[in-house]
Amino acid sequence: MTSKLEQLRSMTVVVADTGDIDAVARFKPVDCTTNPTLVLKALDTPAFAPAMAEAVAWGRSQSGDRFKVAAAVADRLAISVGFELSRLVPGRVSTEVDAALSFDTAASVGKAREIIAAYDARGVSRERILIKLASTWEGIRAAEILQAEGIDCNMTLLFNRAQAVASADARAFLISPFVGRILDWHKKASGRDFTAAEDPGVRSVRDIYAYYKRRGVATVVMAASFRNTGEIEALAGCDRLTIAPALLDELARDEAPLARALSPETAAATELVQSEDLVALGLVGEEAQRHDFTRPMSEPLFRWIMNEDPMATEKLAEGIRLFARDLATLRGTVLRHLDA
Repeated sequence: MTSKLEQLRSMTVVVADTGDIDAVARFKPVDCTTNPTLVLKALDTPAFAPAMAEAVAWGRSQSGDRFKVAAAVADRLAISVGFELSRLVPGRVSTEVDAALSFDTAASVGKAREIIAAYDARGVSRERILIKLASTWEGIRAAEILQAEGIDCNMTLLFNRAQAVASADARAFLISPFVGRILDWHKKASGRDFTAAEDPGVRSVRDIYAYYKRRGVATVVMAASFRNTGEIEALAGCDRLTIAPALLDELARDEAPLARALSPETAAATELVQSEDLVALGLVGEEAQRHDFTRPMSEPLFRWIMNEDPMATEKLAEGIRLFARDLATLRGTVLRHLDA
């Protein structure tokens, strides 16, 4: 029998949501994605002990403010993790811009260029890298600039259609809608559980996928942040799915049939913008009647829709805080090694 993981590979590009070298070698995903959280976990493994030793030795040779040196060493370690992953996967490695820059377009662009240059110095071309940016208005504008320079971007912390539409307008290479975090918010808000079919995170990705396919949008939809395999199965056929090792293991052990849930053909027949959706987005009256997301997303409309969507607003802010916290933890770890 064929496992659900192998069946999934036949209809979806499987991406490993981990910096664990052993897990990547075992599951052989096409792409890998990483962030400060995953870098921290990777550095706890024996495989990355040499990278830590090299980066710390480099840091001790640098002069200047110790906190800036620690930040530079942390950046070096993130590239080291990404470099090792790039040797194991045939596709792309996503590397994240500092979450503290999420509201600064110019600084995000500058940091992204530094990341690309650092990979290039190790012989990894920009075609192998995706720059991860938070899906704020400023992050999306940074992606627009970078994409025009041939630097492909992964829009992370994406929770609603407005972010997806703005990212498509910016010609972002890829978006990462966060299925599980959307579910988390709705479970807390409603006090109940959801089946995979009614899961708000699953429904959000299906909606965005249908919007893109119906309109011929080239931006790749890569669903992320899964809480269970039911969510993954409900999105089988999505362009890409980035999955943590524990869930990959579970799929690999299950040999039951897996039906395709999404395809460009079925998406083309989907009615996208319902009147209740427009009301939920805060679009009423004449604006609701004429608005179908075909025109470019303006900044005022983007900010209004985000304002009217407490889930997206809260989870975006929370995600930025968590990534920034983990980066601060990584830098603190580096400081301790530098001072040892």
